[in-house]
Amino acid sequence: MNDITNIRLKESSTIKEALAIIDSGAVKIAVVVDEDNTLLGTLTDGDIRRAILKGKGIDDTIEAIYFTSPTVVSVNASKEEVINICTAKKIHQVPIVDEHFKVVGIDLLDELLKPKIRTNSVVLMVGGLGTRLRPLTQTTPKPMLHVGGRPILQTIVEKFVAYGFVNIVMCVGYKSNIIQDYFGDGTQFGANIEYVVEQKRMGTAGALSLLHNRPREPFFVMNGDLLTNVNFEHLLEFHESNRAIASMCVREYDFQVPYGVVSIEEGNILSIEEKPIHKFFVSAGIYMLDPECIDRIPNDEFYDMPTLFEVLIAEQKKSVSFPLREYWLDIGRIEEYEKANAEYHKVF
Repeated sequence: MNDITNIRLKESSTIKEALAIIDSGAVKIAVVVDEDNTLLGTLTDGDIRRAILKGKGIDDTIEAIYFTSPTVVSVNASKEEVINICTAKKIHQVPIVDEHFKVVGIDLLDELLKPKIRTNSVVLMVGGLGTRLRPLTQTTPKPMLHVGGRPILQTIVEKFVAYGFVNIVMCVGYKSNIIQDYFGDGTQFGANIEYVVEQKRMGTAGALSLLHNRPREPFFVMNGDLLTNVNFEHLLEFHESNRAIASMCVREYDFQVPYGVVSIEEGNILSIEEKPIHKFFVSAGIYMLDPECIDRIPNDEFYDMPTLFEVLIAEQKKSVSFPLREYWLDIGRIEEYEKANAEYHKVF
């Protein structure tokens, strides 16, 4: 995701100003936004040439010539989705917008097609017992259960590698030899894989205190029993652009009360709502952390990720949420395992 700071225009900007922006960089496009950074449209060299042919001068504003219905992608769109959209629309640049249609960046097709190695580390928590999936996990660690003909953990590794994040640390525990024997040093998967062995249960964050090499830049933490199409590159850019110390991916969860809910005040019935649906945001088990977060984690003790966020919030450190809109499934029970196998080839 490329920064759009230097390619933004207002409706009151002149064609001369637009030409200077478009000609000065490799992006070859400008985004037109309002005062709140909401996307209004885009402007290309072709738009300007057509305007000049119709009699516009370089001191005229761009208000009447920019394209007001551009193709856009969500900040949550996967790399594959962006490439498919650009290919289908025959475009080379596409603005990235958040849920409020504010521009957060721009993707370039040429860059998406180039393999790019990123140095940010990925820490995968794969040491759990998987008790809710027994008897499947009686002899196999949960991340190694096959979904779509391959281990869940292999799909996770391959998704990170596809985005250029190849430096992976696996925090292993239960039947760790099976994971280590399968992945080795990661070479055959295009990754560099190291292992941290948990001698006891460490929680969803405790193993970070055991890392052999402390990360020097923001790093990913992800549970090893998830299947998702999240755009990891966009997550990193979102974290950095918000200048957050910690980012948590969240998923909207709906819960329907199976009864009529009665609102009462001092014994009087005020209203009755039949089977209301309550919406919550829940943690999706994917995080982006700055290295200093590790300082809050006690050494070699059980420690959960929610506790870490509570500490950061109490310290008034900036912690932000990254809402997931794309596919995500937590494989914690037999029903979810069966659902994952049913959906895998359609999704991935």
